[in-house]
Amino acid sequence: MQTATTLEMLRSFIAGLREEGGGSIALVPTMGALHEGHLTLIREARARADHVVASIFVNPRQFGANEDLDAYPRQLARDSDLLAGEGVAVLWAPAPSEVYPEGYATNVSVSGVSAGLCGADRPGHFDGVATVVLKLFNQVRPDMALFGEKDWQQLAVIRRMARDLDLTFPHVAAIYGVGIVREADGLAMSSRNAYLSPDDRQRAAALPRAMEDAAAVIADGGDAARALGNLKETLRVAGFESVDYAELRDADSLAPLESDNGNARLFVAARIGGTRLIDNRAV
Repeated sequence: MQTATTLEMLRSFIAGLREEGGGSIALVPTMGALHEGHLTLIREARARADHVVASIFVNPRQFGANEDLDAYPRQLARDSDLLAGEGVAVLWAPAPSEVYPEGYATNVSVSGVSAGLCGADRPGHFDGVATVVLKLFNQVRPDMALFGEKDWQQLAVIRRMARDLDLTFPHVAAIYGVGIVREADGLAMSSRNAYLSPDDRQRAAALPRAMEDAAAVIADGGDAARALGNLKETLRVAGFESVDYAELRDADSLAPLESDNGNARLFVAARIGGTRLIDNRAV
């Protein structure tokens, strides 16, 4: 595996992949602190493409003023070994100054799908996501890109951006979502799970169980508002400090719903032990 830390190195390595016999290139963007969920993305990318490029970049532009940018886990050596073991061809691991050089002044904003849910609780977050992903697409020019469905709203933002800006590397149809990878107790895998104390980690398993129960009620035609209220109360009793949101939305447009429309998805963000966990599931 080749590791690029400058754009010049990256473009040289990408050109080499194209020249050595060609083939398709898949991009898997990450912020590092890799877990089985990330590795599942890498394996899916290898199944779809001839070469895989993975990026590790903790993007400062998607963190708010009071969020955990400095505390976010950084373990490049370990992550690099994991990616090499999975057959990644190129690791793109730039410094912030390489991605946002002095004088950087451009921002990408995607309205509509970025409103509400995490967009409401984290102002500017999805502008930072859209900006860095567009830069990654332009830097790597992949044939396809893969993202985890745990960050469903992020995936919707990226697809909307690709559609609106007529991207061809990759085309919107080649931006793939990969299903959520869960722990044995159902908790969605996340780098932020490492912040949880053993006790909070055990109690956090109430989140996927409560979501499953609520989704079942809504799918059977039950009252969605009551099901969501019961979900919030279940999390409170389990020890969650707060629920940022628990909402039913259309899976594609992310428009709010009052009942199942045949394409509904349940979205939840809740805090336990000071850690914010997000999850979603189809109804």
